[in-house]
Amino acid sequence: MKQIQNAGVTLLTGAIAALPDSGRPSAIVKTPVERPLALGPEGLEGDAQADRRVHGGVEKAVHHYPAGHYIRWRAALGDLPALSAPGAFGENISVGGPTETEVAVGDVFRLGTALLQVSQGRQPCWKLNHRFGLPDMARRVQQTGRTGWYYRVLEPGIVAPGDSLTLTDRVAPDWTLNRLWHALHVDRLNRDDLEGIAALEVLAESWRRLAQRRLDSGRVEDQRARLEGQA
Repeated sequence: MKQIQNAGVTLLTGAIAALPDSGRPSAIVKTPVERPLALGPEGLEGDAQADRRVHGGVEKAVHHYPAGHYIRWRAALGDLPALSAPGAFGENISVGGPTETEVAVGDVFRLGTALLQVSQGRQPCWKLNHRFGLPDMARRVQQTGRTGWYYRVLEPGIVAPGDSLTLTDRVAPDWTLNRLWHALHVDRLNRDDLEGIAALEVLAESWRRLAQRRLDSGRVEDQRARLEGQA
């Protein structure tokens, strides 16, 4: 897994606007950019997040969604307008190549002059339901494991459309994003996996706390507010 795609990445940013059928503010709609951008600790120049409590920040500075997933979604859902171009899932990076099955938390990538590290998978939220016009889209994304992932920025720099995303280091290769997804959303109370996640220092702290709460309580948290927008 030396390079994700020689043809290079598509970079995307978005502004805050009202979600269809909701009126709630969101920057989930991302569109490609055609010029180099500064990439800092909290993301790409010109990109926005409407709800900073749960989006953005240093552990969610850049969202990556594999371009190949679009083929699978179109096969399952048909030619929805949102699937006609990259940016449907709120991603900042779109490129073909390895997916959650191969990419692991802690993987370090060079993009332009910036250095990125995989910090966590994406936990889909209810805004995807409005983005796609499907009441269960967030739940579908979670159930398939086609979630995408986030990077933290180890070294700020300048990135440009067409830059290659190149793997430079692997810190915890056994902890693929698919393994994390399986532990949190399939075999959800496996204590061995939860203990491993809680102790995984390279993983975003919020995910480590989630695993520890399940260990302490012996139960899975109510996810309806995140997935459906309700308590």
